[in-house]
Amino acid sequence: MRSVVVMTTVLLVGGFCSIDPMLPLAGGVAYSQTSRIARVADPCCELGEVPGIVWYGLDSTMTVEEFAAHCGPILWFSPDEPLLDDARGKDIMIPEAFPFEDSPNAPVVYFRIREVIAYEGAGKEGAAYIEDPNDRSQSIIDFRYTAAVDVDFFFYYSSEEGFGGHEHDVESVQMKVGVGRRDCENCRYGFAVLSVTGKAHGILWYDNTLETDVYTVFPMTILVEEGKHASCTDKNGDGYYTPGYDVNRRTNDAWGVRDVIRSGTLGAGGFQSWMAKVRKPDTRVFPPLPEGNPLRQWYSEEGVYARDYAIYELRPFPRPELAEDDPKLLPFIADKGSPDWPEMVEADEFKKVTDWLDDETFVKSLSIAFRYDGNAGVSFVFPLFIVKNFEDPLAGGWLVNRIYLSDHKLRDISWNILYTTSASRWIDGYFALGPEWDNDGTTTTTYFVTETGIKFRANLGHTAFGFLKKLGTDFWGLRLGVKYKGSGAWNFSSIGYAIEIGAGSW
Repeated sequence: MRSVVVMTTVLLVGGFCSIDPMLPLAGGVAYSQTSRIARVADPCCELGEVPGIVWYGLDSTMTVEEFAAHCGPILWFSPDEPLLDDARGKDIMIPEAFPFEDSPNAPVVYFRIREVIAYEGAGKEGAAYIEDPNDRSQSIIDFRYTAAVDVDFFFYYSSEEGFGGHEHDVESVQMKVGVGRRDCENCRYGFAVLSVTGKAHGILWYDNTLETDVYTVFPMTILVEEGKHASCTDKNGDGYYTPGYDVNRRTNDAWGVRDVIRSGTLGAGGFQSWMAKVRKPDTRVFPPLPEGNPLRQWYSEEGVYARDYAIYELRPFPRPELAEDDPKLLPFIADKGSPDWPEMVEADEFKKVTDWLDDETFVKSLSIAFRYDGNAGVSFVFPLFIVKNFEDPLAGGWLVNRIYLSDHKLRDISWNILYTTSASRWIDGYFALGPEWDNDGTTTTTYFVTETGIKFRANLGHTAFGFLKKLGTDFWGLRLGVKYKGSGAWNFSSIGYAIEIGAGSW
């Protein structure tokens, strides 16, 4: 999957080209059978090999509002979403405007340009992003100097229901967008959505992340969880969540969409198909795709775009001080990142873009726990490559390092490779093996140990112990295992129990 995204980057940086079969239509316009996007029938403009293309044209500049509108997702609600209040089609009024703003007769979605990656030299000149101090939405992105853009969408709901339900709820979707240029008469500039992340309950491990390909249907469809409003990517817009297809990164840990948790039911640590309700077409809300966007045709009837559906209004994400009069709302805005967006980054043409695609925010992957296996001690679990996690490409589990110290003055030490099926499910199994060095005060004996058992995790963020998140982890957990120890891998001389309790995903 990573190679697909890197190839996308190469195509964007090097220009637009394709060898896809074309379907000729009137007016010199053609369509790719896979990308579902109209294109000028010019060989240098064929875009079918570039996943996620949402716009191309001759304009070298664009307001950030229009840029966000081209990327905007379709929101698809459960038919039993309580805030719908039985509304359908054009009568849908969610997501809502923040209480301190005027409420239009339409849903409202907020956008933010979080980061602009400019080519070397362009960032210092301020050419890639030109700020409008009077109206942030009218600031300009110049494609001549821009390599990539991070754009976020935020959805405000006046309340949520279910476990930990509360007044106010702000959810979000993040997109990584690559920008390309080509010396072509009909489509000189363009941009493609390379990855989409639907946020779920404020926990990074729960992120629903999709790396796009030529089979991804745009506008991107986002399934909105009933009552709790977590966001989940729907690659083909069919209204069903299919793990491994609609989400293709960290699949075992991805939250998916669990409409049943409104009633307090989880049922299992991982996603199960019965957790998501079937979506019906009349509970979708559409983005305000600008005139000229080639995707509009797919949702137009008799020349009218989204004729029977609500179309949301786009607004720039507000500064937190506007919510100071509502202390319950303020944290939902203040914790969404810097209000002085965007961040400008100057980089070389290829390396920074590929680094940007590989960017992970799971640096807080260290687990620390008290351990007892007949001797008291302390256990540390951290990524296999120290600063980078290793995910099993077939089963989706994780391989990590575990080191524990025990006995008198922590003189015994063991190093294991530990395998676990996820880093965030409330319960899952694990298996570990490796050497243990037992020091009796005079000599050190080497043993081979294996351990297997189950790990329980709890997210304390919405409990009375929420302050523990300040220690840098979402989870606290308990591990219960059976430990085998012997002089070799096939010669175990003892068996016992192991218990660990502490902080961290692992």
